[in-house]
This record gives sequence, C-alpha cells and structure tokens, in this order.
Amino acid sequence: MEYPGLTRARNYTSLHPGTSAARRVFGTVPADIRTELVRKSIHMFIAFVPLFARTIGTVATMSLLAFGTVFYAVAEIERLSGRPVFVIGRLTAMAQRSRDIGHFVMGPVTLGLGAMAALLLYPYPAAAIAIYALAFGDGFASLVGKAVGRHALPFTQGNKSIEGSLACFASVFAASSIFLVHSGQAFLVALVATALEAAPGKDIDNLLLPIGTGLVVAIIL
Repeated sequence: MEYPGLTRARNYTSLHPGTSAARRVFGTVPADIRTELVRKSIHMFIAFVPLFARTIGTVATMSLLAFGTVFYAVAEIERLSGRPVFVIGRLTAMAQRSRDIGHFVMGPVTLGLGAMAALLLYPYPAAAIAIYALAFGDGFASLVGKAVGRHALPFTQGNKSIEGSLACFASVFAASSIFLVHSGQAFLVALVATALEAAPGKDIDNLLLPIGTGLVVAIIL
C-alpha cells in the first residue's frame, strides 16, 4: 500500500535532487558540529536586533525581545514536561548539547537578556557593536573552535581553543571597524570581547560579552 504523504515526499525528492544531496552532505558532518551549526545559526539571528532598534525603536525592540524570551522559557518548561511547543521544542532538542539533555536550556534566555542589556545600557553605536560581538564573536568562536580547534587556550580547562578565539577577535574587529574611525579602537574592542568570550561561565558569556564590550565602546567614543 502506498501512502500519499510518502508519495509526495518521493516526488519532491525526485523533482529536487539537491535536497537529498544536501541531507547526505549534512549527514557526513560530525554530530557535535551539526548541533553547533544549529545552535549558532539561531544564535546569530540576534544580529538583527540593532536593525530593529533603528527601525521601530528601542522600546519596541526590547518589548519583542522580552516577549520572545518569556515565550521561549514557557516553551522550554513545556518541553521538559513532555509537551513540546511546535517548532520551538524541536529546535531546542536539535540544538541542545549533551550537557543540556534533560535540563532547561538557558542559552536563548541569556542571549535575549544580553541583547536587552546592551540596548538598555548603551547608546548607538555602542549597543550595536555589543550585540554584534555577541552574535558573531561568540558565534564564530564556537563554530571555528568545534570545527578546527586543535590548540587549547591556556587557563580554560580545554573548553576554549586558540582558533576559536582568533575567529572571535577577527569577527568583532570587522564589526567594530564599521563604526569606529581608528583601527586601534577596533583592536581594543575586539581584544576585550575575545577575553570575555574566553572566560569560563557556560551561558553567562551571553551576558558578559555584550555588557563588557559595550562598556569599552562607550568609554572610548
């Protein structure tokens, strides 16, 4: 017996051969890197916050962030209770690390709080640079560290790599250079952001990174 849903899936695959090929390629990526790709792809969406703040205003943007953070928290509680909320629960399950299994995944909560703190504490462009450091500095540090990190960063118990820290520095330097006139200022901001990203603390770096980076930018501007 042929099921309609299965027939449609087969027809789609035959009409879109790239879909199955992409899945096969993605399937060859190690599981921990696949998880990190999902996590940090979601993480980097926070980079849209400065655009929203400039377009619809800081108060409206913070309200959206607060709503999204609370909604996620409720969805996460429901997931742990065996009642996953549509796409949110599935994405969280896909993005959770081994240490997060069976626990409340705090990353998205501290991510939202970090972006809100930057908007609340600092004016533009300090808030924008702080959020870009959070989105790209932390994001690329994790991705590069997982993919090609071979040299442990001293004093981090092997949890951070030199390669990941270099990726963090490069991405924050590039983002800061868009707003800061002097390359020396961008260098200092990137250096501080890299140090904060390398600090131990699990998901707390989602708070430390934007707050500390924004403070440095606010001081030098």
